[in-house]
Amino acid sequence: MYQVIARKYRPKTFAELIGQEHVRATVENAIAQRRIAHGYIFSGQRGTGKTTVARILARCLNCVDGPTATPCGVCASCLETANGASVDVIEIDAASNRGINEMRELRENVRYRPARDRYKVFIIDEAHQITNEAFNALLKTLEEPPEWAVFVLCTTEAHKIPATIASRCQQFQFRQVSFEEVVNRIKWICGQEGVEADPEALAALAQAGEGSVRDSLSALDQAIACCGNKLEAVQVRELLGMFSLEALERTAAALKAADARAMLDIVMELERDGRNLQHFSRELSRYCRNLLVARVAGPEPRLIAATGAERERLAETAQSFSEEDLTRYLQLSLDLFRELQYSLQPRLQLELGLLRMIHAGRMMEVEEALAALGGGGGAEAPKPAAKKMETAAPSPRPVAAPTVAPVASPPAPRSMGEDAKSKMLAVLEEMKMQFTFDAVSQSAVRESGGELLFVTPAAFRIAMSEKDLARAAEKAFGRAMRVKVTVGEGSAAPVVSTQPAAPAGASDAAPRALAHPEVKRFQEAFPGAQVRAVRDLKE
Repeated sequence: MYQVIARKYRPKTFAELIGQEHVRATVENAIAQRRIAHGYIFSGQRGTGKTTVARILARCLNCVDGPTATPCGVCASCLETANGASVDVIEIDAASNRGINEMRELRENVRYRPARDRYKVFIIDEAHQITNEAFNALLKTLEEPPEWAVFVLCTTEAHKIPATIASRCQQFQFRQVSFEEVVNRIKWICGQEGVEADPEALAALAQAGEGSVRDSLSALDQAIACCGNKLEAVQVRELLGMFSLEALERTAAALKAADARAMLDIVMELERDGRNLQHFSRELSRYCRNLLVARVAGPEPRLIAATGAERERLAETAQSFSEEDLTRYLQLSLDLFRELQYSLQPRLQLELGLLRMIHAGRMMEVEEALAALGGGGGAEAPKPAAKKMETAAPSPRPVAAPTVAPVASPPAPRSMGEDAKSKMLAVLEEMKMQFTFDAVSQSAVRESGGELLFVTPAAFRIAMSEKDLARAAEKAFGRAMRVKVTVGEGSAAPVVSTQPAAPAGASDAAPRALAHPEVKRFQEAFPGAQVRAVRDLKE
């Protein structure tokens, strides 16, 4: 019967283990010094070798030559443990045996000596799924087990293990296996199986596992079943739903050229070819991350999971963008990937996300936008030599100032006639708003761009409700109008001026500030802006 590659080439000794040197060295030394603990916790992401190391530990303890760090592999204990048939090595799946009754049975089993071997080893997989009551039932046994019992708890979520259990065990954190180690392992297995694979195909298989050796070997099994004894990168990527570097470079070229049409063409081709849009979004996020890393650190092999040729191409492409742009692209691609998980219209969501990235590349830094305004009136603002990375982390929606186009100055406020004011007073009287009626009668009323401005003495401010005035104005003039109320200096006469008035309460510093060339330049650049207050720093 066929045995999958992940099981066929499962390490049986510490010498065959890859990527977990810190665990290997510690356990080997403990066995050599006969300092064997009664409880271990192996934690880490899936496919990094937790259960494999637990089985190797059981073989080392029960080998006829042991305890030894190099089991013979031919004795009955070694063979049965490797095949999962040893009566003294009990593997428990805590995902389906998580209750208090199962832990009570285990506790009863611990009391009896091993049937044949030196130690009775209990390997509890997915240990984080055990209930709190079951952990409590196991607590005393785990703290003071008989001399022949060894517990190994394997979990992907160590934080769910109660502190009372963790404090009674030695804990080992399994690391993610590096990209180069996974590639070398797959290459060696391909040689054993008589399979030819080009370097890019090996890289694609290693990338599919994302640090999990088992996932990468499962992908290798699938690729051999599909492609036979010759693996090519194009076929492997298509099988695994991955995208070539050339396809992602088309997206980068569209970003560089700010070509929205090219982005829409890319989405159309993906949809036409039946490609998974979520997979594309995921690969785009990884690609943007690799570009950013290549821009910051260069083609560093430890930071980018890719072949040497691919790292060089990433570094070359990254030089076309700034760090700020790549940071924005990465954030937007991550947002897009998250939104696609729940979108009912994935094509529309993908098109929108890619167009956002196009527009994000057109943004100007605030310093550049201000420098572009130079030349009017005062001293020209300094133009930065190059964009610089902000010291704070970039926000998901970066704020950048667009180029300010000349805008016509808004019309100056004009005074409303007495008949218009009378209309307002008549409506307020009809609406039985006496306090507001008295306040309006003592106020100046001006109109500016569809907005009514009421300048009222301070004594009447409390009676002026902008919401009530807006309802009255709509009834009086037959159209919706915005209303704003300000406090004047007590005069009921309307004041009309095309120049901005000095802020209330300001000294002679206000005219000097408003006459400053830089202030005038900003008022021209941002029409409608108002100076609310002026403070003399010398006072």
